[in-house]
Amino acid sequence: MTRLFDQYRLGDIVLGNRVVMAPMTRARSADTIAGAHTAEYYRQRATAGLIVTEGTPISPEGQGYALVPGIWSGEQVAGWRTVTDAVHKEGGRIFAQLWHVGRLSHTSLQPGRQRPVSAGAVAARECKTFAFVDDDTIGFVDVSTPRPLSTEEVDRVVRDFVRAANNAKGAAFDGVELHGANGYLFEQFLNPSANTRTDRYGGSVRKRARFLLETVDRVSEAIGSTRVGIRLSPFSELFDMPAYSETAETYLYLASELSRRNLAYLHLADQRPAGGRTVGIDFLTEFRAEYPGTIVLAGGMTQELAEDLMEKNLIDLSAFGQPFIANPDLVERMQNGWPLTEPDPDSYYGGGVEGYLDYPRFAPTTV
Repeated sequence: MTRLFDQYRLGDIVLGNRVVMAPMTRARSADTIAGAHTAEYYRQRATAGLIVTEGTPISPEGQGYALVPGIWSGEQVAGWRTVTDAVHKEGGRIFAQLWHVGRLSHTSLQPGRQRPVSAGAVAARECKTFAFVDDDTIGFVDVSTPRPLSTEEVDRVVRDFVRAANNAKGAAFDGVELHGANGYLFEQFLNPSANTRTDRYGGSVRKRARFLLETVDRVSEAIGSTRVGIRLSPFSELFDMPAYSETAETYLYLASELSRRNLAYLHLADQRPAGGRTVGIDFLTEFRAEYPGTIVLAGGMTQELAEDLMEKNLIDLSAFGQPFIANPDLVERMQNGWPLTEPDPDSYYGGGVEGYLDYPRFAPTTV
């Protein structure tokens, strides 16, 4: 046994191991409600110490991909309850990732076909999303040009996150993860290339971080801080989020501020658009100095890398994404040194059970 497979206390819950199933959009919910197939998908992977669900829009406005399950209605809460029940029956733990995509949406997905919202009116260049090509066809289309949220509307979005967190609690999730990474709405406020505001949410690093920190505080007040995690992606440049002179300062400031809030964890996504690592040992060391709480790291992780970073006390939990798609028994495979199955990229988004529920568990042969 190695540390990766040890139990870990996360707030007031105990994880069976330090392996996290990372959030991954799979686009299998035609009616925006998590159904029986979704419940089975997560149940199959419940041996992960912690599952973080696919991004779950907090409101119709927050939706940026077709066929994803939301968490703003009673019907959606009931659907997610079937998922949490299935995972808990297997002894697993599961957090809902709360999502507002901001500008990374298309008018075909927005209420009344309105423009999506963002920190400013800056379009994401050369970015596509999974939306409606026409009335009957879903495919990848260019994102639409956004409009800026008014100062008053920012507070309304914060309230939408609070409502979604309460809905997640009602669906018996063990906690929530705020999606502040990968170029979505929170990062659009953090990054000055997208945030052209002149109000209390624009300008300095502190002002650009205010929306994220206010949301963390309000959600924590609603469901308890130890049930709240947040995902960040420093230096990733995903979805037209270019690096800027204050990038390191911004994320170290967030680490310092979030360290005072007794959160469940801080989840770092280490990924560039074309692949490759962005969060090096030096930055992780600086980050750990500012944030002594639970750190999760995702992005091209291997068992060996996870164990090395844990040994150096730079991370506490390791998240795995694509390996969990094709290996529902990933924890057991890593524990036993069994080979991993490669996932089929053509079945990542949309479709039915193929490439979703039909990957088998490993069956070791006996001599």
